[in-house]
Amino acid sequence: MNYHIGEFSKKVELSIDTLRYYEKIGLIHPERDDINRRIYCERDISWLNFIFRLKATNMPIKQIQYYSKLRYMGDITLKERLKLLEKQMNRLHIQKNNIEENILHLERKIGIYKEKIKKQEVNK
Repeated sequence: MNYHIGEFSKKVELSIDTLRYYEKIGLIHPERDDINRRIYCERDISWLNFIFRLKATNMPIKQIQYYSKLRYMGDITLKERLKLLEKQMNRLHIQKNNIEENILHLERKIGIYKEKIKKQEVNK
């Protein structure tokens, strides 16, 4: 199914201005009809959902732009796109490890405080 920008904007819950901005910075490349209106399709929805996912992983916008450029160049860029995703995956694993370490530290500190409070209440 094809959509013009207004319909597509509602479907993906992005403003028309945001869609135009994404196009301007090279994240999306909608087709054009014979009178130069933007035409979006289901493939564009999938691509935007992937962009949202990359943004959710805190991938820098410059890297998302570069990934997008590679994607539109076709399958000859698969190795390079894979490398970008693996780099981002490594960043996420580092963040995850840091979060897990912080959780453990806070859990220990909370345990210490609970124990001290318990001792205070027993000594009253």
